[in-house]
Amino acid sequence: MSKYKYDLIVIGAGSGGISSAILAKNLGKRVALVEKRRIGGECTWSGCVPSKALIRAAETAHEIQHLRQVGLTTNEIQLNTDGVMNHVRAIIQRVYKEETPDVFKKMGIDVFIGEARFIDSHQIQLGDQRLSSKTFIIATGSSPAVPHIPGLETIDYLTNETLFEIEKLPKSMIVLGGGPIGMEMAQAFHRLGTKITVVQRSTILKKDDQELVELLIESLKSEGLEILAGTTPLQFAKKGDMVQLQAIQDDKPIEVEAEKVLVATGRQPNVSGLALEKAGVQYSKQGIVVDDSLRTSVKHIYAIGDVINAYLFSHMAEYQATIAAQNAVLPLPIKKKVNYSSVPWATFTNPELAHSGLTEAEARQKWGDKIRIYRHPYNRVDRAKTDLNETGLGKFIFNPKEKLVGIHILGNRASELLHEAQLIKVLGISFSKIQSMIHIYPSYGDVVKRPAGLFYADQIRNNGFVKLIQKVMSIGKKK
Repeated sequence: MSKYKYDLIVIGAGSGGISSAILAKNLGKRVALVEKRRIGGECTWSGCVPSKALIRAAETAHEIQHLRQVGLTTNEIQLNTDGVMNHVRAIIQRVYKEETPDVFKKMGIDVFIGEARFIDSHQIQLGDQRLSSKTFIIATGSSPAVPHIPGLETIDYLTNETLFEIEKLPKSMIVLGGGPIGMEMAQAFHRLGTKITVVQRSTILKKDDQELVELLIESLKSEGLEILAGTTPLQFAKKGDMVQLQAIQDDKPIEVEAEKVLVATGRQPNVSGLALEKAGVQYSKQGIVVDDSLRTSVKHIYAIGDVINAYLFSHMAEYQATIAAQNAVLPLPIKKKVNYSSVPWATFTNPELAHSGLTEAEARQKWGDKIRIYRHPYNRVDRAKTDLNETGLGKFIFNPKEKLVGIHILGNRASELLHEAQLIKVLGISFSKIQSMIHIYPSYGDVVKRPAGLFYADQIRNNGFVKLIQKVMSIGKKK
C-alpha cells in the first residue's frame, strides 16, 4: 500500500487542472482536485465563457441596428441592455453545472475547496486537513496585472474579474490595454451602447501580424471606437461621477473622461500563498520554472497553464495538462515534451483575428526576402459577399524550403478556418494538398483553398522537370 493518500493532487481547478485530473483518473489513479475559490477557474467565471456570451449579445445588437443592409425594415428599435449582464451570468451558470464538485465526485475524484499550502514536497495543508500525494500538478492560473499609475488606486476600476458582476452597462468606459481582452471587450461594450476609448502604450495586438491588425483597427474605428495607440497614461482622478485620465500622445497632453475604467493590461501568475519554497519549487514573479516536460525543479511536481507564464490560453492549459498528467502518473521511460512551434490563438473581435506561427516581421527577420507570402482577401470570397462580411484577409507565410511557418486570418470564422491550415503546418504536409481537396461552395473555405491553389501552381512552375519539358517544347516550336 502506498504511503501517500493520492497518486496525484491537482492544485487549481481551471481548464488545465480539470483536464489533468480527469485524465489521471481515467488512467486508474487516485486523484484529488483542490480549488481555492470556484471550480471552473478564470475561464468559466471571468474569462472565455462570459466574454464570449457578451460578444454574442453585442453581435446581435449590431445586426439589429443594421437590418437595412439586408433589405429589412421595421419600426424604430430602441434596445434596452439592462438584462445583458444577467444573461451573461446565466450562461456562466449553465457551463458551471457541468463543473460542480458533485460532477467530479461521481467520477471518483475527491474535491477540496480551500487554499492549499505546501508543507513539504509531498504534503499540502488545506485548512485543518493535511493531504499527501506521490505527485502534484500546480495549475493555479493567473490574475489581472494592474499597472502602477498614480490615482488608479483611488477609482473603482474594473478588471475581467469584476467586469461581469456589474448590473448595468456604463455610458462610457476607458479600456486600458490594447491586447485581446481589451479589444474584445471594447468592441462588445461599444456595440451595446457604451462610448469606448481604448488607451494603449504601444501597438494594438502587438503579438499579431501587423498587416492584419491595421485592417482590424480600421474596421473598429469605422464602427466608432476611439483607439489611442502609443498613448502613455499619466494619472487618474475622480471628477464628480466621472473618471478623468491625463495622458501623453505624440508628445502632447490629452484628457479622457469616462464613467468607468476597465484595466486589461496583462496577467500575472498566481504563485503567492502556495509556500512553494517549502516544497523546493523554483519560481519568481514571472511564474513557476518548468522544463520542456513541464516538470518543476522538484521531479514529482509539475506545473501547467498561466502559472508557468508560457502562453496564456485555456486551450494551451489543456494541451499542457495532457502532457503533465501522463508524465506525472505513468512510468514513462522518456517523458513527453511540449512543442510550442505551432501555437494557435484568436482574438474574438468582429472580424476575428486568428494566428499561428511566425508573423511576417518575424519571418523576414529570420529569412529576409526569401520568404513567400500568399494572400486572399475576403472581398473575393462569395460567401463573405452573401453574408456582408467582406472585411478580412487570409495570409500564409512560407520559409525558403516551402514550409508553412505562419498562418494569419482576419475575418468571419477565422478561428475555425485556421485549423485546416494548422493541420498542414503541424503534420508538415505540403500546403498544396489543400488545393486538391474538394471544398463546399459557397463557404469561407476559399480563404485557405485559393492561396493553396496559388502555392500549387508555383510548385509546378518551379519544378525542374516541368521547366525542362517547357524548354524542350519551346525549342521544338522554334524549329
